Amino acid sequence: MIGRAAGVLHVAATPELSSFAIYRTDKMPSYATNGLDLRACDPSLLVTLGGTIRQGTDLNAATSRYPAAVLGYQAAVALGLARLGQPTRILVGDPGEVTGHWLTVVGILGPVPLAPEIDSSVLVGFPVARQIFGYDGHPSGIYVRTVTSQAARTAALLAPTAWPDHPEQVQVSRPSDALTARIAVQNSQTTLFLGLGAIAILAGGLGIANVMVISVLERRPEIGLRRALGAARAHVGGQFLVEALLLSASGGLAGAGIGAGVTLAVSQVHGWSPSITPASIWGGIAVAVAVGAVAGCYPALRAARLSPTDALRSP
Repeated sequence: MIGRAAGVLHVAATPELSSFAIYRTDKMPSYATNGLDLRACDPSLLVTLGGTIRQGTDLNAATSRYPAAVLGYQAAVALGLARLGQPTRILVGDPGEVTGHWLTVVGILGPVPLAPEIDSSVLVGFPVARQIFGYDGHPSGIYVRTVTSQAARTAALLAPTAWPDHPEQVQVSRPSDALTARIAVQNSQTTLFLGLGAIAILAGGLGIANVMVISVLERRPEIGLRRALGAARAHVGGQFLVEALLLSASGGLAGAGIGAGVTLAVSQVHGWSPSITPASIWGGIAVAVAVGAVAGCYPALRAARLSPTDALRSP
């Protein structure tokens, strides 16, 4: 009935089978259940949530009838299944007892931002849920994808359609609103980090300019000697500009290396997939060199304008 409502594009029901625990093997201690959920679903769930298969395949009409399972992204991480190679099995049993039914893992989902509870779930087909895990046919949750312009009107119809006798017992939420708020927070954090990065770049540019100005003052006799031996102003200015570029380039390389190392370390600790693109590495180095070039212009011009006689008279 929900699927026939105006504005509904896709609908998928899923029960949470909360009376079962998930284990990697039967050698695990009974308390090491990883806090994962067991859910029943069909292929419409992935379509409704806009999810993707990271590895393997999704449940279909064939695999749904057999003891096969698809792992959510965080569930795969918790069970230590980063990739699927040889046939992999997990154990689903009663909490506190490492006994139960073996399920063959046929796929791993990618992250599902609209339904984070799916990320920490093990998914089985409805036939298996009925035959093995005692599913009674009543879903605990229904996911609905609607036309954006009709979302509010469709949301008002969901409760009386799902449970006409007690619509007040049905809780309707819009994960897209939470996702929008989360994206807004992430954008604010990104803006904050960009601002801090800009301040750091400004401070670095001022530091390079300060170092080069002090270098010009300390090397006045050298500058005067070079000018007296025939060096043009462009030669002297170019020397200090190149030094500023080398100083900023070395700092950019060190910063890119440290940043990449910290990113890999944090990703390793949290079990995330690191995303370090060549564009970010080379972009950071290019920005550092550009800042060094701007910061080195004034010291280079100051060095080029020194006259040989004034420079040689300097102590």
